[in-house]
Amino acid sequence: MENWKFALSSIRSHKMRSFLTMLGIIIGVAAVVLIMGLGNGMRQSVTDSVTGDKDTVQVYYEAKGEELDPAYADLAQPTKPVKEVWLEQVARQTPGIDSYFVTNSLTSSISLQKKTVKNVNITGASQGYFKAKKLEMLTGRSLQDNDYKNFSRVIVIDQMVAKKLFETNGDALNQVVTIGNNDYRVIGVYKNKDTAIGAYGEIGTALVANTQLAAENNTDAIGQIFFHVTDVKNSSSVAKDAAKRLTQLAQDDNGEYKAADMSSALDQVNTIFGTITTVVGAIAGISLLVGGIGVMNIMLVSVTERTREIGLRKALGATRRKILTQFLIESMVLTILGGLIGLGFAALVVGPIGNAMDLKATVSLGVAMGSIAFSAGVGIIFGLLPANKASKLDPIEALRYD
Repeated sequence: MENWKFALSSIRSHKMRSFLTMLGIIIGVAAVVLIMGLGNGMRQSVTDSVTGDKDTVQVYYEAKGEELDPAYADLAQPTKPVKEVWLEQVARQTPGIDSYFVTNSLTSSISLQKKTVKNVNITGASQGYFKAKKLEMLTGRSLQDNDYKNFSRVIVIDQMVAKKLFETNGDALNQVVTIGNNDYRVIGVYKNKDTAIGAYGEIGTALVANTQLAAENNTDAIGQIFFHVTDVKNSSSVAKDAAKRLTQLAQDDNGEYKAADMSSALDQVNTIFGTITTVVGAIAGISLLVGGIGVMNIMLVSVTERTREIGLRKALGATRRKILTQFLIESMVLTILGGLIGLGFAALVVGPIGNAMDLKATVSLGVAMGSIAFSAGVGIIFGLLPANKASKLDPIEALRYD
Protein backbone atom coordinates (compact mmCIF):
# COMPACT_ATOMS: atom_id res chain seq x y z
CA MET A 1 0.00 0.00 0.00
CA GLU A 2 2.88 2.36 0.78
CA ASN A 3 4.30 1.86 -2.71
CA TRP A 4 0.94 2.73 -4.30
CA LYS A 5 0.68 5.93 -2.26
CA PHE A 6 4.26 6.82 -3.16
CA ALA A 7 3.51 6.23 -6.86
CA LEU A 8 0.46 8.50 -6.78
CA SER A 9 2.45 11.15 -4.93
CA SER A 10 5.15 11.01 -7.61
CA ILE A 11 2.55 11.45 -10.37
CA ARG A 12 0.95 14.43 -8.59
CA SER A 13 4.31 16.14 -8.23
CA HIS A 14 4.88 15.92 -12.00
CA LYS A 15 1.34 16.36 -13.35
CA MET A 16 2.13 17.58 -16.86
CA ARG A 17 4.92 15.08 -17.46
CA SER A 18 2.76 12.25 -16.16
CA PHE A 19 -0.16 13.25 -18.39
CA LEU A 20 2.02 13.45 -21.50
CA THR A 21 3.48 10.07 -20.60
CA MET A 22 -0.02 8.59 -20.29
CA LEU A 23 -1.21 10.16 -23.55
CA GLY A 24 -0.05 7.26 -25.71
CA ILE A 25 -1.82 4.79 -23.41
CA ILE A 26 -4.98 6.93 -23.39
CA ILE A 27 -5.11 7.09 -27.18
CA GLY A 28 -4.31 3.41 -27.58
CA VAL A 29 -6.92 2.17 -25.11
CA ALA A 30 -9.57 4.57 -26.42
CA ALA A 31 -8.93 3.45 -30.01
CA VAL A 32 -9.04 -0.26 -29.20
CA VAL A 33 -12.15 -0.01 -27.01
CA LEU A 34 -13.93 2.17 -29.56
CA ILE A 35 -13.15 -0.25 -32.38
CA MET A 36 -14.29 -3.22 -30.31
CA GLY A 37 -17.53 -1.46 -29.35
CA LEU A 38 -18.36 -0.40 -32.91
CA GLY A 39 -17.30 -3.81 -34.23
CA ASN A 40 -19.66 -5.57 -31.84
CA GLY A 41 -22.42 -3.17 -32.83
CA MET A 42 -21.88 -3.93 -36.50
CA ARG A 43 -21.80 -7.65 -35.82
CA GLN A 44 -25.08 -7.43 -33.89
CA SER A 45 -26.66 -5.39 -36.67
CA VAL A 46 -25.67 -7.93 -39.32
CA THR A 47 -26.72 -10.81 -37.04
CA ASP A 48 -30.15 -9.22 -36.60
CA SER A 49 -30.33 -8.79 -40.37
CA VAL A 50 -29.48 -12.45 -40.95
CA THR A 51 -31.78 -13.90 -38.32
CA GLY A 52 -34.62 -11.44 -38.84
CA ASP A 53 -37.56 -11.62 -36.46
CA LYS A 54 -37.18 -14.51 -34.04
CA ASP A 55 -40.90 -15.29 -34.17
CA THR A 56 -40.81 -15.79 -37.93
CA VAL A 57 -39.50 -18.91 -39.67
CA GLN A 58 -38.79 -19.42 -43.36
CA VAL A 59 -39.49 -22.47 -45.50
CA TYR A 60 -37.81 -22.94 -48.87
CA TYR A 61 -37.87 -25.42 -51.74
CA GLU A 62 -34.92 -27.65 -52.59
CA ALA A 63 -34.94 -29.69 -55.78
CA LYS A 64 -33.48 -33.18 -55.80
CA GLY A 65 -29.74 -33.14 -56.42
CA GLU A 66 -29.35 -29.63 -54.99
CA GLU A 67 -27.49 -29.01 -51.75
CA LEU A 68 -28.45 -25.48 -50.84
CA ASP A 69 -27.10 -24.18 -47.54
CA PRO A 70 -30.19 -23.65 -45.33
CA ALA A 71 -28.72 -20.31 -44.29
CA TYR A 72 -29.18 -19.01 -47.84
CA ALA A 73 -32.82 -19.91 -48.38
CA ASP A 74 -33.41 -16.59 -50.15
CA LEU A 75 -31.20 -17.84 -52.98
CA ALA A 76 -33.42 -20.86 -53.65
CA GLN A 77 -34.83 -21.10 -57.15
CA PRO A 78 -38.59 -20.43 -57.43
CA THR A 79 -40.71 -23.56 -57.19
CA LYS A 80 -43.63 -24.52 -59.32
CA PRO A 81 -46.50 -22.19 -58.32
CA VAL A 82 -47.34 -22.54 -54.63
CA LYS A 83 -51.02 -22.41 -53.86
CA GLU A 84 -52.11 -19.98 -51.18
CA VAL A 85 -54.58 -22.59 -49.96
CA TRP A 86 -51.64 -24.87 -49.07
CA LEU A 87 -50.06 -22.17 -46.95
CA GLU A 88 -53.38 -21.41 -45.27
CA GLN A 89 -53.81 -25.10 -44.50
CA VAL A 90 -50.28 -25.42 -43.07
CA ALA A 91 -50.77 -22.33 -40.90
CA ARG A 92 -54.12 -23.64 -39.69
CA GLN A 93 -53.11 -27.25 -39.01
CA THR A 94 -49.54 -26.92 -37.70
CA PRO A 95 -49.35 -26.49 -33.90
CA GLY A 96 -47.33 -23.42 -32.97
CA ILE A 97 -48.15 -21.44 -36.15
CA ASP A 98 -50.85 -18.79 -36.29
CA SER A 99 -50.29 -17.12 -39.68
CA TYR A 100 -48.10 -16.89 -42.76
CA PHE A 101 -46.92 -14.34 -45.28
CA VAL A 102 -45.00 -14.43 -48.54
CA THR A 103 -42.64 -12.03 -50.27
CA ASN A 104 -40.87 -11.53 -53.55
CA SER A 105 -38.14 -9.01 -54.13
CA LEU A 106 -35.72 -7.32 -56.48
CA THR A 107 -32.95 -4.76 -56.19
CA SER A 108 -33.53 -1.50 -58.02
CA SER A 109 -33.16 2.27 -57.88
CA ILE A 110 -35.82 4.68 -56.64
CA SER A 111 -35.90 8.10 -58.27
CA LEU A 112 -37.60 11.37 -57.43
CA GLN A 113 -36.99 14.04 -60.05
CA LYS A 114 -33.18 14.51 -59.98
CA LYS A 115 -32.58 12.44 -56.85
CA THR A 116 -31.86 8.71 -57.07
CA VAL A 117 -31.27 6.09 -54.40
CA LYS A 118 -29.48 3.07 -55.83
CA ASN A 119 -29.50 -0.54 -54.63
CA VAL A 120 -32.79 -0.41 -52.77
CA ASN A 121 -34.37 -3.71 -51.76
CA ILE A 122 -37.85 -3.60 -53.31
CA THR A 123 -39.86 -6.14 -51.34
CA GLY A 124 -43.24 -7.35 -52.51
CA ALA A 125 -45.16 -8.24 -49.35
CA SER A 126 -48.42 -10.09 -48.87
CA GLN A 127 -51.07 -8.83 -46.46
CA GLY A 128 -49.84 -10.93 -43.54
CA TYR A 129 -46.40 -9.31 -43.73
CA PHE A 130 -47.31 -6.11 -41.93
CA LYS A 131 -49.03 -7.83 -39.02
CA ALA A 132 -46.20 -10.32 -38.51
CA LYS A 133 -43.42 -7.73 -38.78
CA LYS A 134 -45.13 -5.24 -36.43
CA LEU A 135 -43.78 -2.32 -38.44
CA GLU A 136 -43.52 1.03 -36.70
CA MET A 137 -44.99 3.63 -39.04
CA LEU A 138 -43.28 7.02 -38.71
CA THR A 139 -45.85 8.70 -40.92
CA GLY A 140 -48.67 7.66 -43.23
CA ARG A 141 -50.01 4.09 -43.39
CA SER A 142 -49.10 0.59 -44.49
CA LEU A 143 -50.64 -1.37 -47.37
CA GLN A 144 -54.33 -2.22 -46.93
CA ASP A 145 -56.83 -4.66 -48.46
CA ASN A 146 -57.92 -2.29 -51.23
CA ASP A 147 -54.31 -1.76 -52.31
CA TYR A 148 -54.10 -5.48 -53.09
CA LYS A 149 -57.56 -5.80 -54.64
CA ASN A 150 -57.10 -2.79 -56.91
CA PHE A 151 -53.44 -3.47 -57.77
CA SER A 152 -52.72 0.06 -56.58
CA ARG A 153 -49.30 1.47 -57.38
CA VAL A 154 -48.53 2.58 -53.86
CA ILE A 155 -45.34 2.13 -51.87
CA VAL A 156 -44.13 2.27 -48.28
CA ILE A 157 -40.48 3.27 -47.83
CA ASP A 158 -38.18 2.98 -44.83
CA GLN A 159 -36.51 5.92 -43.11
CA MET A 160 -33.19 5.32 -44.91
CA VAL A 161 -34.73 5.82 -48.35
CA ALA A 162 -36.88 8.71 -47.11
CA LYS A 163 -33.83 10.49 -45.71
CA LYS A 164 -32.09 10.39 -49.09
CA LEU A 165 -35.08 11.60 -51.10
CA PHE A 166 -36.92 14.01 -48.80
CA GLU A 167 -36.21 16.69 -46.22
CA THR A 168 -38.56 15.13 -43.67
CA ASN A 169 -40.62 11.94 -43.45
CA GLY A 170 -43.80 13.97 -43.79
CA ASP A 171 -42.61 15.42 -47.10
CA ALA A 172 -42.64 11.90 -48.59
CA LEU A 173 -46.41 11.38 -48.37
CA ASN A 174 -48.25 11.40 -51.71
CA GLN A 175 -45.04 12.04 -53.63
CA VAL A 176 -44.59 9.97 -56.80
CA VAL A 177 -41.36 8.00 -57.09
CA THR A 178 -40.13 5.93 -60.01
CA ILE A 179 -38.89 2.33 -59.94
CA GLY A 180 -37.73 1.23 -63.38
CA ASN A 181 -40.49 2.34 -65.74
CA ASN A 182 -43.22 2.37 -63.12
CA ASP A 183 -44.44 5.18 -60.88
CA TYR A 184 -45.57 4.62 -57.28
CA ARG A 185 -47.25 6.96 -54.83
CA VAL A 186 -45.65 7.04 -51.37
CA ILE A 187 -48.27 6.31 -48.70
CA GLY A 188 -46.05 5.81 -45.67
CA VAL A 189 -42.60 5.81 -44.07
CA TYR A 190 -41.67 3.16 -41.51
CA LYS A 191 -38.78 2.53 -39.15
CA ASN A 192 -36.74 -0.31 -40.51
CA LYS A 193 -35.23 -2.42 -37.71
CA ASP A 194 -32.89 -3.99 -40.26
CA THR A 195 -30.46 -1.15 -41.04
CA ALA A 196 -27.54 -3.31 -42.15
CA ILE A 197 -26.48 -3.46 -45.78
CA GLY A 198 -28.13 -6.46 -47.38
CA ALA A 199 -26.56 -9.56 -48.88
CA TYR A 200 -26.46 -7.96 -52.31
CA GLY A 201 -25.40 -4.51 -51.15
CA GLU A 202 -28.93 -3.11 -50.82
CA ILE A 203 -29.27 0.11 -48.89
CA GLY A 204 -32.78 0.69 -47.59
CA THR A 205 -36.05 -1.13 -48.23
CA ALA A 206 -39.31 -0.25 -49.96
CA LEU A 207 -42.52 -2.28 -49.66
CA VAL A 208 -45.14 -2.83 -52.36
CA ALA A 209 -47.85 -5.45 -52.84
CA ASN A 210 -46.26 -8.75 -53.89
CA THR A 211 -48.94 -9.28 -56.54
CA GLN A 212 -48.25 -5.84 -58.02
CA LEU A 213 -44.49 -6.43 -58.12
CA ALA A 214 -45.01 -9.82 -59.78
CA ALA A 215 -47.36 -8.42 -62.42
CA GLU A 216 -45.03 -5.59 -63.40
CA ASN A 217 -41.84 -7.67 -63.50
CA ASN A 218 -43.19 -10.97 -64.84
CA THR A 219 -42.12 -12.91 -61.74
CA ASP A 220 -43.83 -15.20 -59.25
CA ALA A 221 -45.93 -13.57 -56.56
CA ILE A 222 -44.42 -16.00 -54.06
CA GLY A 223 -40.65 -15.92 -53.81
CA GLN A 224 -40.13 -16.61 -50.11
CA ILE A 225 -42.47 -18.29 -47.63
CA PHE A 226 -42.64 -17.36 -43.95
CA PHE A 227 -44.68 -18.60 -41.00
CA HIS A 228 -45.32 -16.72 -37.77
CA VAL A 229 -44.77 -18.89 -34.68
CA THR A 230 -46.46 -18.44 -31.32
CA ASP A 231 -43.48 -19.59 -29.23
CA VAL A 232 -39.95 -18.73 -30.34
CA LYS A 233 -38.51 -21.51 -28.17
CA ASN A 234 -40.04 -24.10 -30.50
CA SER A 235 -39.42 -22.23 -33.75
CA SER A 236 -36.92 -24.76 -35.11
CA SER A 237 -39.16 -27.81 -34.66
CA VAL A 238 -42.26 -25.91 -35.79
CA ALA A 239 -40.48 -24.82 -38.98
CA LYS A 240 -39.57 -28.42 -39.78
CA ASP A 241 -43.19 -29.51 -39.21
CA ALA A 242 -44.42 -26.78 -41.55
CA ALA A 243 -41.93 -27.78 -44.24
CA LYS A 244 -42.97 -31.43 -43.94
CA ARG A 245 -46.68 -30.60 -44.25
CA LEU A 246 -46.08 -28.33 -47.24
CA THR A 247 -44.10 -31.09 -48.96
CA GLN A 248 -46.98 -33.50 -48.42
CA LEU A 249 -49.49 -31.03 -49.85
CA ALA A 250 -47.32 -30.22 -52.88
CA GLN A 251 -46.85 -33.91 -53.80
CA ASP A 252 -43.76 -32.99 -55.81
CA ASP A 253 -41.45 -35.92 -56.60
CA ASN A 254 -38.74 -33.55 -57.86
CA GLY A 255 -37.98 -31.89 -54.54
CA GLU A 256 -39.13 -30.99 -51.06
CA TYR A 257 -39.60 -28.06 -48.71
CA LYS A 258 -37.12 -27.49 -45.91
CA ALA A 259 -36.79 -25.16 -42.93
CA ALA A 260 -34.19 -22.42 -43.19
CA ASP A 261 -31.41 -22.64 -40.62
CA MET A 262 -29.34 -19.51 -40.01
CA SER A 263 -26.73 -21.12 -37.74
CA SER A 264 -24.09 -21.53 -40.47
CA ALA A 265 -24.60 -17.96 -41.67
CA LEU A 266 -24.28 -16.70 -38.10
CA ASP A 267 -21.06 -18.66 -37.68
CA GLN A 268 -19.68 -17.00 -40.81
CA VAL A 269 -20.76 -13.55 -39.60
CA ASN A 270 -19.13 -14.09 -36.21
CA THR A 271 -15.93 -15.39 -37.81
CA ILE A 272 -15.65 -12.52 -40.29
CA PHE A 273 -16.38 -9.77 -37.79
CA GLY A 274 -14.24 -11.43 -35.15
CA THR A 275 -11.29 -11.45 -37.55
CA ILE A 276 -11.87 -7.87 -38.71
CA THR A 277 -12.24 -6.56 -35.16
CA THR A 278 -9.14 -8.41 -33.99
CA VAL A 279 -6.97 -7.20 -36.89
CA VAL A 280 -8.11 -3.57 -36.69
CA GLY A 281 -7.88 -3.66 -32.90
CA ALA A 282 -4.34 -5.02 -33.13
CA ILE A 283 -3.38 -2.19 -35.48
CA ALA A 284 -4.83 0.34 -33.05
CA GLY A 285 -3.04 -1.49 -30.24
CA ILE A 286 0.30 -0.49 -31.76
CA SER A 287 -0.25 2.92 -30.17
CA LEU A 288 -0.33 1.12 -26.81
CA LEU A 289 3.14 -0.21 -27.50
CA VAL A 290 4.30 3.27 -28.45
CA GLY A 291 2.76 4.53 -25.22
CA GLY A 292 4.58 1.78 -23.33
CA ILE A 293 7.88 2.92 -24.81
CA GLY A 294 7.07 6.44 -23.64
CA VAL A 295 6.42 5.15 -20.12
CA MET A 296 9.72 3.26 -20.13
CA ASN A 297 11.57 6.37 -21.28
CA ILE A 298 10.09 8.56 -18.54
CA MET A 299 10.72 5.91 -15.89
CA LEU A 300 14.38 5.74 -16.96
CA VAL A 301 14.55 9.52 -16.58
CA SER A 302 12.90 9.18 -13.17
CA VAL A 303 15.50 6.61 -12.07
CA THR A 304 18.28 8.99 -13.07
CA GLU A 305 16.65 11.94 -11.28
CA ARG A 306 16.14 9.92 -8.09
CA THR A 307 19.50 8.17 -7.97
CA ARG A 308 20.45 9.73 -4.59
CA GLU A 309 17.02 8.88 -3.19
CA ILE A 310 17.44 5.25 -4.25
CA GLY A 311 20.92 5.15 -2.72
CA LEU A 312 19.60 6.59 0.55
CA ARG A 313 16.77 4.03 0.72
CA LYS A 314 19.21 1.19 0.11
CA ALA A 315 21.54 2.55 2.77
CA LEU A 316 18.63 2.55 5.21
CA GLY A 317 17.91 -1.12 4.48
CA ALA A 318 15.62 -1.20 1.44
CA THR A 319 16.11 -4.45 -0.44
CA ARG A 320 16.53 -4.79 -4.18
CA ARG A 321 13.08 -6.37 -4.34
CA LYS A 322 11.46 -3.37 -2.64
CA ILE A 323 13.08 -0.93 -5.07
CA LEU A 324 12.06 -3.12 -8.02
CA THR A 325 8.47 -3.32 -6.75
CA GLN A 326 8.27 0.42 -6.16
CA PHE A 327 9.22 1.36 -9.71
CA LEU A 328 7.07 -1.37 -11.25
CA ILE A 329 4.08 -0.06 -9.32
CA GLU A 330 4.81 3.51 -10.45
CA SER A 331 4.91 2.30 -14.05
CA MET A 332 1.68 0.34 -13.59
CA VAL A 333 -0.11 3.29 -11.99
CA LEU A 334 0.77 5.45 -14.99
CA THR A 335 -0.55 2.92 -17.51
CA ILE A 336 -3.64 1.97 -15.47
CA LEU A 337 -4.62 5.62 -15.05
CA GLY A 338 -4.07 6.15 -18.76
CA GLY A 339 -6.17 3.07 -19.48
CA LEU A 340 -9.00 4.29 -17.25
CA ILE A 341 -9.03 7.71 -18.92
CA GLY A 342 -8.98 6.11 -22.39
CA LEU A 343 -11.74 3.69 -21.39
CA GLY A 344 -13.87 6.50 -19.99
CA PHE A 345 -13.46 8.56 -23.16
CA ALA A 346 -14.35 5.61 -25.40
CA ALA A 347 -17.40 4.78 -23.27
CA LEU A 348 -18.63 8.37 -23.62
CA VAL A 349 -18.28 8.62 -27.40
CA VAL A 350 -19.08 5.07 -28.55
CA GLY A 351 -22.83 5.60 -28.01
CA PRO A 352 -23.17 8.83 -30.05
CA ILE A 353 -20.92 7.47 -32.82
CA GLY A 354 -22.94 4.25 -32.90
CA ASN A 355 -26.21 6.20 -33.09
CA ALA A 356 -24.86 8.21 -36.01
CA MET A 357 -24.12 4.91 -37.79
CA ASP A 358 -27.46 3.31 -36.75
CA LEU A 359 -25.61 0.80 -34.58
CA LYS A 360 -26.18 -0.35 -31.00
CA ALA A 361 -22.54 0.11 -30.02
CA THR A 362 -21.65 -0.41 -26.38
CA VAL A 363 -18.55 -1.19 -24.32
CA SER A 364 -18.94 -4.64 -22.79
CA LEU A 365 -17.67 -5.48 -19.32
CA GLY A 366 -15.22 -7.97 -20.82
CA VAL A 367 -13.70 -5.34 -23.12
CA ALA A 368 -13.48 -2.83 -20.25
CA MET A 369 -11.77 -5.29 -17.90
CA GLY A 370 -9.51 -6.53 -20.68
CA SER A 371 -8.37 -3.01 -21.57
CA ILE A 372 -7.42 -2.26 -17.95
CA ALA A 373 -5.65 -5.60 -17.58
CA PHE A 374 -3.75 -4.99 -20.82
CA SER A 375 -2.79 -1.50 -19.65
CA ALA A 376 -1.43 -2.96 -16.42
CA GLY A 377 0.49 -5.53 -18.45
CA VAL A 378 2.05 -2.79 -20.57
CA GLY A 379 3.12 -1.03 -17.37
CA ILE A 380 4.79 -4.17 -16.04
CA ILE A 381 6.55 -5.07 -19.29
CA PHE A 382 7.86 -1.59 -20.06
CA GLY A 383 8.57 -0.83 -16.42
CA LEU A 384 10.85 -3.84 -15.96
CA LEU A 385 13.95 -2.23 -17.49
CA PRO A 386 13.81 1.00 -15.42
CA ALA A 387 12.85 -0.92 -12.25
CA ASN A 388 15.66 -3.41 -12.75
CA LYS A 389 18.13 -0.58 -13.34
CA ALA A 390 17.01 1.16 -10.13
CA SER A 391 17.22 -2.03 -8.07
CA LYS A 392 20.79 -2.73 -9.20
CA LEU A 393 22.18 0.69 -8.25
CA ASP A 394 25.09 0.55 -5.82
CA PRO A 395 24.09 2.58 -2.74
CA ILE A 396 27.56 4.11 -2.28
CA GLU A 397 27.81 5.22 -5.92
CA ALA A 398 24.19 6.39 -5.84
CA LEU A 399 24.80 8.62 -2.78
CA ARG A 400 27.78 10.19 -4.54
CA TYR A 401 25.64 10.99 -7.61
CA ASP A 402 25.10 14.71 -8.13
